[in-house]
Amino acid sequence: MYRLLAALLGLLAFSMPLRAQEAGRLLEYERVSAAGLPDQRLSIWLPPGYDADDQRYPVLYMHDGHNLFDLKNSNFNKIWAADKAMLSAVKSGKVEPHIIVGIWAPGSDRYRQYLPRSAYDAASGTLRTRMDQTANGEVVSDLYLAWIIGPLKSWVDSSFRTRAGRDDTAIVGSSMGGLMSCYAFLEAPQVFGRAGCVSSHWPAIDPRVVEGEDRGVRDLWDAWFAARLGQPDGRRVWLDHGTATLDAYYAPYQQVIDARFAALGWQKGRDWESKVYQGAEHEENAWAARLPEIFGWLLAED
Repeated sequence: MYRLLAALLGLLAFSMPLRAQEAGRLLEYERVSAAGLPDQRLSIWLPPGYDADDQRYPVLYMHDGHNLFDLKNSNFNKIWAADKAMLSAVKSGKVEPHIIVGIWAPGSDRYRQYLPRSAYDAASGTLRTRMDQTANGEVVSDLYLAWIIGPLKSWVDSSFRTRAGRDDTAIVGSSMGGLMSCYAFLEAPQVFGRAGCVSSHWPAIDPRVVEGEDRGVRDLWDAWFAARLGQPDGRRVWLDHGTATLDAYYAPYQQVIDARFAALGWQKGRDWESKVYQGAEHEENAWAARLPEIFGWLLAED
């Protein structure tokens, strides 16, 4: 209880409005304390009409929040334009407006915060050694997930007009954030009814050094999904990758994972989707280009 209260007070103490938009309102929350983690930061988008009505909204949590909305916050002067993608999906008539909670990546700690702890624990040999070298510290994705589904979600649901149930709660990320989104979906199925795993970095480390051991990495992910995925039960997952730059390495892993979904009885097009975008690179502009499609399928009303 004390940790929860401290986390909530941290959120409240550093909240401030960033700007008002005709197409929604963006809020920023700085230096958010989270037990066992580097300080976190949030950018939260409220859809148009939020301030003028009393309806409740589903919630979408997204990683790498600094790259979602505002170019001045982005790493590479590129953004997902998640607010515009949401507006496009809503305009289609298939998707309800969602509150978007963008969780910023903690700089150099990003890898150890996003690498799924249960997959890390299952790794061995050279792969585990490479993971340790890349993480340069304790892997804390289990603590990150506990914070999201505990203090953060509790604060979001109490501070905004949300619909807090599983079927109204989604999580989306790319690259290592794609791994983290799948991790959250598998480890907290009671919380997340939707997950978008975009250009997920299945090699887990530099794919150039994993070559020769890639069969072992594919087996690791296959066993990981086999042990945790379960039955759809109304849930939905989006998986994808491009074919250029870093995404060019992903197809062999994605094919194994796709086969596991099918083997467990998930129906493609209804329960899960897996797409390949020819020529698409591993970068924010490519993800922004397909995000309306992702939202349109993943968040569509049943």
